[in-house]
Amino acid sequence: MALTGGLRLCSISAVYAILLGLLIISGSGTCDEQVPLILWTAEGIPIPSQSPPAAGHIVGQQQLASYLEKALNVGPRNVVLFLQDKMSIEDFTMYGGAFGNKQDSVFPNLEEALMSSSSPLVLPAVAWPASNVVIGQLQDQLETSPLYMDPETLSQLRLNASSPALLVFRLPYGIGADLMSAKEVLSGNDGVIGQVLSIMKTQSVPYTAIYTALQPSREAASLSVESDLGGGRSLLQTRGGYRERGRQREKQRRIEEEKTGIDSPVEFKEGENVCILFWAKRLVVGILRNGQWEDHDLTPSTFGKGVKPELHGSICDKTKSKLVLNYASVLGHSSFKLIFAMSQRHYKVSARRWFTLDAVELEYDGTKATFNGSRNIYAPAEYSYRCESVTSFRWPLLVPRSSKDPANQWKVSFEDLQIQGFNVTGREFSYASDCAGFFSPGNLDGSDDQSAHGPGTYLWPAHDHAAPYHGPLR
Repeated sequence: MALTGGLRLCSISAVYAILLGLLIISGSGTCDEQVPLILWTAEGIPIPSQSPPAAGHIVGQQQLASYLEKALNVGPRNVVLFLQDKMSIEDFTMYGGAFGNKQDSVFPNLEEALMSSSSPLVLPAVAWPASNVVIGQLQDQLETSPLYMDPETLSQLRLNASSPALLVFRLPYGIGADLMSAKEVLSGNDGVIGQVLSIMKTQSVPYTAIYTALQPSREAASLSVESDLGGGRSLLQTRGGYRERGRQREKQRRIEEEKTGIDSPVEFKEGENVCILFWAKRLVVGILRNGQWEDHDLTPSTFGKGVKPELHGSICDKTKSKLVLNYASVLGHSSFKLIFAMSQRHYKVSARRWFTLDAVELEYDGTKATFNGSRNIYAPAEYSYRCESVTSFRWPLLVPRSSKDPANQWKVSFEDLQIQGFNVTGREFSYASDCAGFFSPGNLDGSDDQSAHGPGTYLWPAHDHAAPYHGPLR
């Protein structure tokens, strides 16, 4: 039996229609390797309906790209992507108020959005490796970079109906006795969806909305709590209780690290107070010699039980922070330093303070190699910054300071990096701003003066009447 486009929302509730389709699909084939994907358009914006796949069919990466391309070719190109850490069919069947129990549903805002949309698309089974590249697919089709956001920031921005935008809202998913129940988290996520859609409605800008996940939650249920907490690093700030849940999950992550022996972050103290926190799953540097790259893994010398890296030269105050990791015998250099230079300041257009990772420096035997990072690596001053991959190659976020800088002979790679150089409270990271490629502040007004606008100004705040910039990212 196949699901047909349209879902006949006039005679049956949207969530019930979703559940019916999901239940049909779940009867054929395993469901712990797939995630659902739901796509709809703003109220009153019609697009040609697309027929979902036949029962039991798993949508792969290429077919998903085709669905997205068809929707965006004729539909609104302002895209709101709700990207949950984990989600599976069972989340809808267990918590969607199935079979008439509407009062028990945790998806009232999603249901309302689907009922008001003329042509929603429900894909019950998308191979989760394909869902992991959905941001890249949307970025390619829209020819614009993703902007990771929260409802508060969205309310300050003014969208342009004639220019594409990709707005990404990361949503958590918690399981385990010591965390919030899945039902509570899903209900909170639906509340965030409602906030975002309400703000979009006030802007009167047509949009396409997508709700999907990075991993299946059913598979995640068999993993340890520690593994789930790793996803907590990517929480973004939102209103009220959602922000507090982010803090709670970060605290819980720290507790689990201590219980399970996961490496703790590097801490630099000014007096008795921690003012810089740094963590990464893996740190690798490499140098080009005789046409060959020679790599060195700094991770064992930085993290681990009993490991205390030398932080001589590190500093921090209200506007500048510098974390200096000192090593010995790295790639033939007797003295080697890995330096993270950060600053924070107030930016006029965004009307808030931001911190930037200005540079990553390699200092060795009297020579310094400098990679600039401020154009790509930044977050609101009260956040930490987190990214799954920060490198100087392959979609680089770090670039050599100049064509003659020694950095051109080096490469750096940081896996699952999280850093905070300001507003550290206790020994815990603040909620994290996940990485994304934003337009450089200088490009926004044709200058290189970052103080004029500052990070995060790809879309202009509502009180600014300048037109948004839509040039290439790099």
